[in-house]
Amino acid sequence: MPLVIGGLTPQETERGLIRCRFKKHRWHRKILKCNDPLVFSIGWRRFQSIPVFSTEDQNGRYRYLKYTPEHMHCQATFYGPQVPPNTGILAIQRLSGNIPGFRISATGVVLELDASSKVVKKLKLVGTPTKIFKNTAFISGMFNSELEVSRFEGASIRTVSGLRGQVKKSIREGQPGTFRATFEDKILISDIIFCRTWVPVEIKKYYNPVTSLLCKSGADGWRAMKPKAQLLVETQTPIEVNPDSIYKPIERKERTFNKLRVPKGVEAALPYSSKHKDEKKKKNKSYLSKRAVVMEADEKKKYTFVQAVNTIRNDKQAKRKEKNAERRLAKSKETAKQDEKLEASRKARKRQQHRADGKMEAARERKRLRG
Repeated sequence: MPLVIGGLTPQETERGLIRCRFKKHRWHRKILKCNDPLVFSIGWRRFQSIPVFSTEDQNGRYRYLKYTPEHMHCQATFYGPQVPPNTGILAIQRLSGNIPGFRISATGVVLELDASSKVVKKLKLVGTPTKIFKNTAFISGMFNSELEVSRFEGASIRTVSGLRGQVKKSIREGQPGTFRATFEDKILISDIIFCRTWVPVEIKKYYNPVTSLLCKSGADGWRAMKPKAQLLVETQTPIEVNPDSIYKPIERKERTFNKLRVPKGVEAALPYSSKHKDEKKKKNKSYLSKRAVVMEADEKKKYTFVQAVNTIRNDKQAKRKEKNAERRLAKSKETAKQDEKLEASRKARKRQQHRADGKMEAARERKRLRG
């Protein structure tokens, strides 16, 4: 019996982090989720590992992604045996043979090998002001100790309204982690302050070689890690619902702001274009509204003629508006009839397509069961 004998170089026996260019296969129905186990086929080896997806920003940062993009490449980092760059990769979610549809989940190519990960995840730290002194404020709730504050000294912070600031020094009074910060302008006690940071993402060092060809029962004899969604379906466990993640109606109190009052001395020094020009409402009527206007005979004739012309014009506009409303109503009825016909034909086409797809799926299932 002929045998194929192969060997591994000392470098290929070591394990580390593999970063590759990764893309979901266009025939695979669902997008892939980060930290879900995949079976990788690289060269002669097949093994299961847990990938972490990321994308490279313009500044060279590898930003964490929760799912693979729909129609574009991303970066995938996982733990496994070291392989040379430019090696092709195939990824499969499950090896069992009773899975309908296209089984190859993704394809890719190895870019580099590394001992550490460069993938980072966005983290937003939130705090609230406790005391405000003009452009300086004491912020609490963002950090838990003086050591954390010392690590973030000089970091840029912002309020929700857009005022920029900077972390200065930690203070001893108040709860632990309270610090002094300066801003461009005076902030309000109701403002929320946040600091944008990036934290490294840990790559799980999981490596499970596929030994299905060494088992008598094939793929069923090899035990693989299952994703959480598959375990929930198999054990009929309901999905955990976090009450904090449920959308709730937002109720905000309507704020009333004081009117802008400019001191008289400051207003006197302002140019005329910048001065306040709102006239106050007069309590008593002026003489202009009280006086009587007596028209002469010629003026009365002109005024009567203008009134008659305006009456004719208003009557014409009312008739035109009524005709336009009738025309729009008839047009909307006709459009509704056409939409009903189009919707009926669309539903019929969709029904035929679903029927054809169901027949094809049933034929494939019968063929799979026979062979």
